[in-house]
Amino acid sequence: MSVTPEVVSHAPEVDINRAPPGVLLAEVGWEVCNPVGGIYQVLRSKAPTMVHRWQNRYLMVGPYAGQKSVLELDPRRATGWLCQVVDGLKADGITAHTGRWLVQGRPRALLLEHSFTGAKLDEIKYRVWKDHAIESPGNDALVDQVVGFSEALRLLFTHLCRVWEGRGQQSRRVLAHFHEWMSGLAIPMIRREQLNCSVVFTTHATICGRYIASAEGDFYGRLPAIDHEAEAVRFGIRAQHHYERAAAHGAHVFTTISPITAEECAVLLGRKPDLILPNGLNIERYNVGHEFQTLHAQFKEKIHEFVMGHFFPSYSFNLEKTTYMFSSGRYEPRNKGFDLCLEACARLNEQLRREESDRTVVFFIVTRRDHKHLKPEALQSRGVLAELREVCKTVTEMMGEELFRKAAAGQRVVLDDLLTEYWRLRLRRTQAALRISRLPPVVTHTLEDEDTDEIMRTIRRLGLVNSPEDRVKVVYHPDFISTTNPLWGIEYEQFVRGCHLGLFPSAYEPWGYTPLECVALGVPAVTSDLAGFGRYVAENFADHNKWGMYIIPRRGRSNEEAATSLARRMWEFCQLDRRGRIAVRNEVERRSWNFEWAKLGRPYHIAHDLAVARAKAGAF
Repeated sequence: MSVTPEVVSHAPEVDINRAPPGVLLAEVGWEVCNPVGGIYQVLRSKAPTMVHRWQNRYLMVGPYAGQKSVLELDPRRATGWLCQVVDGLKADGITAHTGRWLVQGRPRALLLEHSFTGAKLDEIKYRVWKDHAIESPGNDALVDQVVGFSEALRLLFTHLCRVWEGRGQQSRRVLAHFHEWMSGLAIPMIRREQLNCSVVFTTHATICGRYIASAEGDFYGRLPAIDHEAEAVRFGIRAQHHYERAAAHGAHVFTTISPITAEECAVLLGRKPDLILPNGLNIERYNVGHEFQTLHAQFKEKIHEFVMGHFFPSYSFNLEKTTYMFSSGRYEPRNKGFDLCLEACARLNEQLRREESDRTVVFFIVTRRDHKHLKPEALQSRGVLAELREVCKTVTEMMGEELFRKAAAGQRVVLDDLLTEYWRLRLRRTQAALRISRLPPVVTHTLEDEDTDEIMRTIRRLGLVNSPEDRVKVVYHPDFISTTNPLWGIEYEQFVRGCHLGLFPSAYEPWGYTPLECVALGVPAVTSDLAGFGRYVAENFADHNKWGMYIIPRRGRSNEEAATSLARRMWEFCQLDRRGRIAVRNEVERRSWNFEWAKLGRPYHIAHDLAVARAKAGAF
């Protein structure tokens, strides 16, 4: 496991099945019961592993996010020591919602209403400036929420430490594990209170690093010379950056999720992480045994249905010789590698056309982008396609019954005679209604800013227009895929199961759950050596290329070189026949258990036990 040698040599022995006696672990994250991004996946999937070790001495803490929290929390009245904490918070004017998070493991959760306004908010910001020399802007809604949440956390841990320590047993201590800068500001606040509290802080991506990498290329090549203060001012994130630095320096144990992110922490936050905590998944949640190949075929049919509705009104191609590739994630075209995927698609398109290949590749980009509505023509085509399916179903049933009767009577059967004039005409009219004279659109929705959208500009520059001659087709889907989406009617995970290959050649990705989710679902994927997950796979699985996890070298390489490498990998995958693709999926699914939290949770246990040991010894 990737951890710094100096920490391993001083780390306590860890019993993965038993937490330190007398210690209560409170794990704090902005995305507890609050689905926002990747950290939500970390916290929810890791919960069963934490509950297994800590039992009832595990409490997850987050902000109360209204309706989103209502959907995630099974509310329950606080009892015992937690009731005392909630009553103390109420006396301080803080409302706490308690219950069980509706995820596997059902961890106990406490959500804080944290809105402060006017003079009270100004007072908290003044205290942050006076005590910690950090100025907070007055016109940033997220900063205001973070400051309020941090004050609520300060009060929570004041009561939590008092109540927990006062239960009459020796060596009782609270251990607090904070994730990301949105909760990290509470760390210097509670350290100033000198509470009997051990502290772990995990940054999943530095805020400065994310902004810099989004704006400019070769982030890691330029990293040693970056002036973090100047960059924070340039991007207008000075307060957020200082919150994060204060959290990193205030923690007894500072951690991050990959060695590549540890590099930026050392430069931008001024402290080298003590431990690397790689992200896992609860693989059992995804596992369907031998059914995963059947489910692939089932959901591939759903993608076929989308493709027929999207492309076949203009022209058709052989679906049995079509490969489905996709990329997805937050709308950060450079960081997520969407731009590189499109560059590689253009190269692959030229190669397949040059070789007069009969293969077709449909490449999907799935992200969230401001849009007005689905394109009307897309909905119309789907409606006509649904009508055509019903007509064909009726005709088939009618012809089948008549065919059976004639065949049973030993009569000569002419199939064309079985179709009545009415249904013959209706079938032809429905087919004609489906046909259109324009090219299939490259984007499924009407965007708010289509002329300036980075993905659309790249598509236009590369000439990926979905012409009949193009062997690589592009579908840009700027919304979530879900059962309520009229174009799909399936969940995102089902869409992934139906695809053949995931493409995630990130330029900046502290971890990268999307390729890991592919592995869990038995789908081969591409990542890069600039992604934490890619780095982890490269360091721990020398044979990764043989079992369907392909890593594109991007560090120290130009975009041109990386695009060429990715196009070559895509072309090689296209050469696999059906049997070859089945074999690769089998290997991917078999290796998925290597990324189970039961295995990857151990560094978390080390971090927790180390923080307790350091706090007891008076370190930091």
